[in-house]
Amino acid sequence: MSSLSAEARKKVVLVCTSSPALSNGHATGLWLEELATPYYAFAAAGFECVIASIKGGAVPIDQGSVTGGFFTEDCKKFMHDPVAIGMLGHSVALSTLSFPGCCDAVYLTGGHGCCEDFVDNADLKGCIEAMYEAGKATASDCHGVIALPQCTSGGKPLVAGKKVTGFADSEEAAVQLTDVVPFLIESKLKEQGGVFSKAADWNPHTVVDGNLITGQNPQSSKGTADATIAFMNQ
Repeated sequence: MSSLSAEARKKVVLVCTSSPALSNGHATGLWLEELATPYYAFAAAGFECVIASIKGGAVPIDQGSVTGGFFTEDCKKFMHDPVAIGMLGHSVALSTLSFPGCCDAVYLTGGHGCCEDFVDNADLKGCIEAMYEAGKATASDCHGVIALPQCTSGGKPLVAGKKVTGFADSEEAAVQLTDVVPFLIESKLKEQGGVFSKAADWNPHTVVDGNLITGQNPQSSKGTADATIAFMNQ
């Protein structure tokens, strides 16, 4: 069997928010680059992609992510890709998937919608913990990282003592949502004992600690996907 055929058997579940708004009514959803970029990176690596979301069905897209310079080439390709956009419109409900056996990697995409439904979510907590303990790639980028603080390993916060990154407090301040999000990702990870590092705002930064892979912001989506691919190809 060819190596490509072997790789094609590897499956990545990309998890998206189902929330179209923050608690104050601020319209949001998925930040498209943080799905489109890893989706095409994984596809190019020969992996099967499954797009899942908290509720299943259509995933709301943050309109800010399809305007101006945020609307990247991968985003444009995704929006005109009938297979990709079909999967986004009919995403798989996370609760219907059985982790860790259903896939080889989980990748939590971002967008401020994650601040509403990635927090205190039993299905997502179970997914992350099962994948991490199984030694499988457990990746998240930007606001997708907000799902990690609810998780534990060995009776401690999953991130305790581990090298991590995520959307920086200064980046949250820059978009003027510090007082709206449930907690600041950087501050919370540090509070839980995570060894947090970051780049300057809006610069790419990906951190790998074993099978835990985290990215800082939208600019980190390619690096975080590539790190996930590298781990899966070990």
